Amino acid sequence: MEHFTIQPVSAENWEEAINISVFEEQKCFVPSVTQSLAYAYIKPWDEALDPFILSIHEQIIGFFYVSYTPNSSDNYWIGGFQIDAKYQQKGCGKKAMAAIIQFLRESHPSCNLISLTVEKENFIAQRLYQGLGFISENRLNQDGEIIYRIKLS
Repeated sequence: MEHFTIQPVSAENWEEAINISVFEEQKCFVPSVTQSLAYAYIKPWDEALDPFILSIHEQIIGFFYVSYTPNSSDNYWIGGFQIDAKYQQKGCGKKAMAAIIQFLRESHPSCNLISLTVEKENFIAQRLYQGLGFISENRLNQDGEIIYRIKLS
């Protein structure tokens, strides 16, 4: 398994981060990195929103953010998760998400529940998350996206 490095988006890497781009037909499913960085600045949902890059061998291949209430046990959301189009269809998505889950376990020890949302039409992402143990809540958020959750043991 490839070893993923997860680092905060910083003054040193933000320009590389905003160059991450998914396939054209996927752009309707995920906010751009630029939009996600705006969320990190504005913090529209919770008390904290931290953006991160995913790298393999020092090559940035993906992005995600974590929106959460510090020290909570059940209010951790993964958002904006994307793998650059050049690295898709190589198994990176599933391995990267597994690394993100492990990263949350280690960096937020009080977290025992991770949530995320998926567009109803994004069947590939739904299969990916289900394959990692996320379970659909069979309900939608205010934007009509399906809520998925995984309990950490």
